[in-house]
Amino acid sequence: MRRLYQARDRIEAQFLLDFLDHHLITATVLGDFLSGAAGGLPADVYPAVWVLDDEDLPRAEELLARFLDQNSAGISTWICPACGESVEAGFDLCWNCGHARE
Repeated sequence: MRRLYQARDRIEAQFLLDFLDHHLITATVLGDFLSGAAGGLPADVYPAVWVLDDEDLPRAEELLARFLDQNSAGISTWICPACGESVEAGFDLCWNCGHARE
């Protein structure tokens, strides 16, 4: 098991976890509840995403770069080519019909 990324918060960690799962990489989030102990722990008590299989780490790092690029590109939505629904940028599947983003 290897650490891939330290997230800003639990939400970002979960989005990344879901993104990796969509690409068939098994991962987990550790330390997501440490912020409740703030004051008694060091200041960097953010959740971290860990890849369970060490062999998946290189591919997970590539996907992480893609995930971060997508989220920093300023794209707020995309339009589903199948049903025309507007979907938030953090999602790769249309919430309305389940079609994958191209």
